Amino acid sequence: MVRRGGQRFEITPNILLKAYACGIFPMAETAEDPGIFWIDPTERGILPLDRFHLSRSLRKAIRRTPFEIRVDTAFPAVVDGCAEAAPGRSQTWINDQIRSLTLSLFREGFAHSVEAWEGEELVGGLYGVSLGAAFFGESMFARRTDASKIALAYLWERLTRGGYRLLDTQFLTDHLASFGAVEVPRDTYQVLLAEAVAEDATFYPSGAGTAESVLQLFSQTS
Repeated sequence: MVRRGGQRFEITPNILLKAYACGIFPMAETAEDPGIFWIDPTERGILPLDRFHLSRSLRKAIRRTPFEIRVDTAFPAVVDGCAEAAPGRSQTWINDQIRSLTLSLFREGFAHSVEAWEGEELVGGLYGVSLGAAFFGESMFARRTDASKIALAYLWERLTRGGYRLLDTQFLTDHLASFGAVEVPRDTYQVLLAEAVAEDATFYPSGAGTAESVLQLFSQTS
């Protein structure tokens, strides 16, 4: 629910998609907060797909294939993993309403997860919302070293091969900057967003999803 002027407005998955298409995304103060608020940063974090960077150490880790990377097999569990407390993060912005809306988008084909598995244990991953040729990265988590980093590399490969034009990270962090993420002004982001959502892309391109294909694409584009 969003409250305005003493009234409550129901947010539907369709309204949420329209918000993403306008460059706005939801957050909650805490997991226990029943409401949400909308964010439209003056400086927006993006990860240019043609400037993606993989460190030498992470390339070595990908080559070792410490995890099995799966896609869309445990979406609710990935959202829950992103919502749990972690070192340096005692609170989460994912409340019940955001979780419910995000799961609805997944069921409708507008949200996806990239998952790192160790045997049959989910040890890391990320999820986001897909609209046209834009992917809005929402959150990631790791229970093993490099699990979320490797998931991000596999996401980058999938988006690049699938024809995506925009990977929105919402905010810029040192962690994301190490992969090539930058900040752009709101006006610049709006232009990139409008171009991306007007195009078509696929989250399931052929030839994607192996350590060899990730490293091969990186070598071709770096």
